[in-house]
Amino acid sequence: MAKQLKPFTRDEVAQHNKQGDLYVIIDSYVYDLSKFARLHPGGPGVLLDADVAGKDATTVFFAMHRHEVLLKPQYQRLKIGQITGEKQKIRTPQADDLSRVPYAEPMWLTPSFKTPYYKDSHRALQKAMRKFITEVVAPDGQACEENGKRPSPDVLRQMAENGMNHMRMGPGAHLHGKVLMGGAVKGEEFDYLHELVVNQELALCGARGYIDGCQGHMVIGLPPIMNYAKEPLRTKVMTEVLEGEKLLCLAITEAFAGSDVAGLRCRAVRAEDGSGWIINGTKKWITGGTNSDYFTVGARTGDHLTVFLVPRCEGVNTKQIKTSYGTTAGTSYVTFDNVKIPNENMIGPENDGLRVILANFNHERFMISCQTVRYARKAVEECLLWASQRSVSGKPLIAQPVIRQKLASMITKTEAAQAFLENIAYQMCQMDYKEQSKYLAGPIGFLKLNSSKILAEVADDAIMIFGGRGLTKTGMGRFIEQIHRTRKFDAILGGTEEVLGDLGVRQAMKHMPEDQRL
Repeated sequence: MAKQLKPFTRDEVAQHNKQGDLYVIIDSYVYDLSKFARLHPGGPGVLLDADVAGKDATTVFFAMHRHEVLLKPQYQRLKIGQITGEKQKIRTPQADDLSRVPYAEPMWLTPSFKTPYYKDSHRALQKAMRKFITEVVAPDGQACEENGKRPSPDVLRQMAENGMNHMRMGPGAHLHGKVLMGGAVKGEEFDYLHELVVNQELALCGARGYIDGCQGHMVIGLPPIMNYAKEPLRTKVMTEVLEGEKLLCLAITEAFAGSDVAGLRCRAVRAEDGSGWIINGTKKWITGGTNSDYFTVGARTGDHLTVFLVPRCEGVNTKQIKTSYGTTAGTSYVTFDNVKIPNENMIGPENDGLRVILANFNHERFMISCQTVRYARKAVEECLLWASQRSVSGKPLIAQPVIRQKLASMITKTEAAQAFLENIAYQMCQMDYKEQSKYLAGPIGFLKLNSSKILAEVADDAIMIFGGRGLTKTGMGRFIEQIHRTRKFDAILGGTEEVLGDLGVRQAMKHMPEDQRL
């Protein structure tokens, strides 16, 4: 039942202007801060010194606090009335809203612009995803970022029920016949542009480590099972993971071998009775490792590599690694101490593990790029809002030419990155898996390189626009702080910028024509 609000005049509010009897007006609504004032982080003196007691505090409030603060139940209870004849001016956002801040949404979602790429199903999926992320995923993500715990099992269940796990694996037969986000798109017509939408909307939950802990590890750990595992293991594990019953991660990197996959030291030897394999070794920086039920493991078999599926069992131990994006990602050491697995848990042919591992990189880098570009766009939106509402020397911050120049740089870089991303997604839609491997390994490497470098530059400019608030984990600049703190993950995961730049050039050299000269 809606709370009954009392009508007030501004003169009536003005009478409540002292400690112990303190009202303020925010966007036409009257708030009774008489008791709350002593709980205010800055103490009651701040409210009195700010000269807002009994007055309109809208400008002062939005110079210090995000709009979402007013929507919290504990502050809604302080709302007692509304000024007679006045209406709320600042719109309360709805779960599936598109932002109306310029450049806060990609051009294809802006009414004035057209697109050659997206159809009605992409728009329907975006709308359903925005609502689901806002109402279900984002609150859990913010809570987990704060407490460091793993994503809620209930949220993971809802993600599975809505087909998000299936969609994050990209187009394919695993989507056929599936109900995706309440029927927003049919599994048979799902393409890489739909997947781009899924990843960019997921990024809006504003919880970088949570996204990786929230089945991000599935996206890189399950493809080897889907593409190379034998039946019935393949169907069993795919079903359990995609339906949200089990968690799976990719366990490749080691202390001695990061991007150098060929340098892995974890070993697998045949059991003496020939019934399986014995695995020994240690993995490091394994996203999702602390929470996973299955591990897709790269191990040395003689002079070559082989991939195995290892269930959490006796001899498998995980230990948390604390990183700059927190513990909700489940980053860990994984140790294998004489772990025996059956022969059918070999993924792909023996000694062909390098091909199995490398085959997954294009999709992983595409996924990372989708989210990286969206983080940059989120920073643009936050900075445009802040620069417009922050007053300095009696003028909005955006009135300063140096701020406008930073914003111009941020916007142009982000729009260019989005255009590059959408072009790559479109090319992926036109190619089968083998063609993608042949023609797009270099371009996707450049895409991720470009995306992470742009995010770094945008995040640095955003920090300077927000100032000290951009270094604070709570309050006005909390999203900027997180984007800046975690941006290097996107520069490293899936291949470092230097490795991908070199890959892109080497791929280009393969196609250099012999019959051309300057």
